[in-house]
Amino acid sequence: MDASHGWSDEETRLRKGICRIGELCYQRFFIVGADGNISARMSDGTLLITPAGAMKGFLEPHHLAHIDMRGATVDEGPPASTEVGIHLVAYEERPEMKAMVHAHPPHAVALTIAGIDLQMPIIPEIIVTIGGIPTAPFGTPGTDELPDSIRAILRCSDTLIMQNHGSVTLGANLMDAYKKLDMLEHTAKILWLAHVAKGGLEPLPPDAVRKLLATRAMLGIKTTNTLENRCALPTDEP
Repeated sequence: MDASHGWSDEETRLRKGICRIGELCYQRFFIVGADGNISARMSDGTLLITPAGAMKGFLEPHHLAHIDMRGATVDEGPPASTEVGIHLVAYEERPEMKAMVHAHPPHAVALTIAGIDLQMPIIPEIIVTIGGIPTAPFGTPGTDELPDSIRAILRCSDTLIMQNHGSVTLGANLMDAYKKLDMLEHTAKILWLAHVAKGGLEPLPPDAVRKLLATRAMLGIKTTNTLENRCALPTDEP
């Protein structure tokens, strides 16, 4: 128990964790200024989330908002991020997930602007783990368009890029959500460098992709994979 604020051990841990993830995102240039937002769901179903207008690299635990699943504050703290809607949709659609990070990773966002699909199966480690990274259609930030634009993809993917905007990664905990953001931007950087060097990108052949996906069972990997479940892929693809 944090005696000075009346927080439980769980709340204290999650508040500190969100601040640490915000610091890491800022240090890695996944966010700048007041970009992005981070949340974690507590065992009572309420959410801790970064507040509106905050610089995520410099947060302290008492800065965070504490809200219910309608977005209403449950204490005397600050209001939630203006993009709280994407967090509420994420937890509605994926109740097993406990954390979400929304960031603006530059290479990943640049690829959406350039029309390069991050679902393209190229990097073996990504194919085996998350599969690929779907792109959601553009939704106007700060409006209901934004959560609506990502709802369907959230049902079948732990990661996505919002067209011209930023990323959303879900996790079993805060570090898991951050890890997927790290993987997402690293993949995007490799694809960007390859595209610049070669002038185009070629996916691995379908047989190679099938062999890689087959190793998931051997490795005991049971996480959501967008190539296995065909998330946001045309049904006529091999």
